[in-house]
Amino acid sequence: MVALWKNFWSDDSGQGLVEYVLIVALVAIGLTAVLILFRNRIGGVLNTAATDLATAPTTPYATT
Repeated sequence: MVALWKNFWSDDSGQGLVEYVLIVALVAIGLTAVLILFRNRIGGVLNTAATDLATAPTTPYATT
């Protein structure tokens, strides 16, 4: 039983995958925090862009 436990404890086969999963999880948490923190500003920018696009002229140049 002791040999089985030592073999299990020293097995590093999934270490790389676990590290990548932790990095992806930390990036996702950070991105979520930034989006929550700046949600009003992001919404304002998107609303301004939508308003500008909705009120844009259909012809880009005035014809004389």
